[in-house]
Amino acid sequence: MRDIRLIDRAFNPGTLIGPFTQANPGLGGVCTFVGEVRGETDVQALELTHYEPLTLPGMHDLADHAFARFNLMGLLMVHRIGVILPGEPIVVVSAAATHRRDAIDAVDFCMDHLKSAAWFWKREQRGDGWHWIEPREQDFSDRERWEK
Repeated sequence: MRDIRLIDRAFNPGTLIGPFTQANPGLGGVCTFVGEVRGETDVQALELTHYEPLTLPGMHDLADHAFARFNLMGLLMVHRIGVILPGEPIVVVSAAATHRRDAIDAVDFCMDHLKSAAWFWKREQRGDGWHWIEPREQDFSDRERWEK
């Protein structure tokens, strides 16, 4: 099963993960990552905008790379856009494989690319207004390790 999508409303990751797992009979392991807006002291909201002609096709391309690199049975990648409140999910990536290592590595691979090479722009609303967020150096080095 392959389920790649962008959504513009709040979602419950559990309602996606259960059906995804059931759609991959015979799997040996599922690994799931859910990213949420951090509830740091001054963060009131996170806004994600994107370049529509490239975002979803780019996510499908990333999924193609994950399937080519890892022995996957299925991949779920759902990313939210719009204004998101602290504690709400931003992204869920879940991989199903016959062996756990492929599932774990595929999720890590996808998240490293989504964090540093994706088609999203992020900004946080704090008490003093909106602030753009750039990927950190660690995000780039996390992605680069997959190029070795």
